[in-house]
Amino acid sequence: MAERQRMPTPLDPVWARINEDARAAIAAEPLIGGLVHQSVLHHATFERALAYRIALKLSSGEMSAQILREIADEAYLLEPKLGEAARADLTAVYERDPACHRFLQPLLFFKGFQAVQAYRVGHWLWMHGRKDVAYLIQARVSEVFGIDIHPAAVIGKGLMIDHAHSIVIGETAVVGDNVSMLHSVTLGGTGKEDDDRHPKIGDGVLIGAGAKVLGNIRVGNCSRIAAGSVVLEAVPPCKTVAGVPAKIVGEAGCDQPALTMDQILNGCPGE
Repeated sequence: MAERQRMPTPLDPVWARINEDARAAIAAEPLIGGLVHQSVLHHATFERALAYRIALKLSSGEMSAQILREIADEAYLLEPKLGEAARADLTAVYERDPACHRFLQPLLFFKGFQAVQAYRVGHWLWMHGRKDVAYLIQARVSEVFGIDIHPAAVIGKGLMIDHAHSIVIGETAVVGDNVSMLHSVTLGGTGKEDDDRHPKIGDGVLIGAGAKVLGNIRVGNCSRIAAGSVVLEAVPPCKTVAGVPAKIVGEAGCDQPALTMDQILNGCPGE
């Protein structure tokens, strides 16, 4: 009988790069061999590695790692866009964070990347009516990583959260593609209003450390929000806002502020 042909393995440059980094890391520091093998080299795909990592981080006496891993594996199997978004997020971290030198680092060490991937699984659960498990994942992400993202929030791909401490993203918030934000950012409401009450962040927006964007307002594509600002009104595309309350202080300074991570307010009044 003729030998059965094997199906070619789909190309996955991100996963291939992670595996290269993993082997190099073990060669440089054999003591982390167990961690790297368990988290990377024992898995056939990026999605399986992510499911393992999420389960390991979020497991507790309330929900075992085995059950969480089964949930995450199911999500990645049934929704390929989760893996696509994770690859875009990881690449964004590598390209925009000067502290990231290898593709391996976000998967193993960066809580911003890990928290966002856990949120994405929770969002998938929410959208399929499994809200209690989604809430459990939200709670564990908040407890473990110090990041509170409601599972109903909608977040595009290519998100980079630098330092990733004290991030809050509310229930009806929407975040576009290729957004960058630093620590202590809040996308929140302005009180106890119901329904659609959280910000809508456009594509390519850069949000500085400690900025608060409050209410159902639109932040236009490729704009910049300066560190420590409190944004209460809509922001036009390609503008820079700063202050409390935030005001327009100039142009965004470049076509893609979220990619360049340039937070210097050149030419702004009062400099």
